[in-house]
Amino acid sequence: MRLRRFVSNVLAIAYKEAALLRHDRTLVQNVLLQPVIMLLVFGFAMSFKPKDVPWAVFDRSETAISRRLVSEIQASGYFAPPVRVTSYDTGHELLKTGRAVALLVIPKDLRRDVDRGRPQVQLLLDGTDPLTAARVGGYISQIAGNVRDGSVGAARMATGPSPATDPTAAAGVALRQQFRFNPTLRDLDFYLSALAGFLLTNLCLAAASLGLVAERENGTYEQLLAQPTRPLEVVLGKLVPNVVSSYAALALALLGAGFFYGYWPKGNVLLLAIVTLPFILATLSIGVFVSALARTSAQAVFIAVFFIMPSFVLSGSMLPYQLMPHGVREVGALFPLRWYQIISRRIIERGASLAEVAIPTVALLALFGAMLALIRWRMKPRLG
Repeated sequence: MRLRRFVSNVLAIAYKEAALLRHDRTLVQNVLLQPVIMLLVFGFAMSFKPKDVPWAVFDRSETAISRRLVSEIQASGYFAPPVRVTSYDTGHELLKTGRAVALLVIPKDLRRDVDRGRPQVQLLLDGTDPLTAARVGGYISQIAGNVRDGSVGAARMATGPSPATDPTAAAGVALRQQFRFNPTLRDLDFYLSALAGFLLTNLCLAAASLGLVAERENGTYEQLLAQPTRPLEVVLGKLVPNVVSSYAALALALLGAGFFYGYWPKGNVLLLAIVTLPFILATLSIGVFVSALARTSAQAVFIAVFFIMPSFVLSGSMLPYQLMPHGVREVGALFPLRWYQIISRRIIERGASLAEVAIPTVALLALFGAMLALIRWRMKPRLG
């Protein structure tokens, strides 16, 4: 009897809660949309196959064999059209600024080395992203190993055996690889350089997404709008305390990486702090916009998830965006974390200057301005 009453009471309460949830449109939309989004993100966006990877060529040979090597690499479909450089320093600058992942240096005496049976070229790779560097180096090494002083189809090097298992590949062009900025390809450096971005994204979205919702739930939202302040002033006033806490999190991330793992920024820490502000503001503004859309705290949390998880995956912080297909790369550019991970990795790993992070900084400012416009539109005083 007791068991029947217990089960009956539990089912009655469950029915009441289910009826409430059924009318919560935000929850229903999340239940239906989240699996679809995750399937698209993990099934389509997360790819380890290079596509349109930027690279550069310094061809000092200018012979038929060197042109064939470049054309075979291009014909593989993994790489964008190469940037031709006329000096070693120019090519290295492309690597440092992230405009090229690889620099192929073809020596002047390649034709003579081919005749001697020992052709060799140099490949400089950006090691700040170990996964991309290893993948790109492996593909180019396989292509070069199948290039001889004759015609070789791109299909064979894309699908054929690797040089290690093909005894005839010895006659191909040997590749001497060097990794810059992270010579040992330590994975830890790749993630620690983006650690602050992860922390700040979580912190800013979690704090800002509940700000206006809390005013609504406490019944003070109308009073807030009735004050002699404009919506933009209200938003900025709510952002200031979160900016301070975000800088505290940034300091802890940098100091923790330094003291526990011996990983200290190679660039100017003050510059990193300055260019972090547009990222904090852009991410906080997304949180405020979420809060302006939501009616309850639960809705705000659900909506924020749509920004947090895709931001981590599509931004290039967890997986290199160079390996993502087109379309997905462009969607990832809509998230502030895409631009901030570029900034932080260039400053922390490469010691970049302000000029080298100017473009992603401007992109963050543009995102912040766009979000402020949306927030201002959403927060027009409406009573009733």
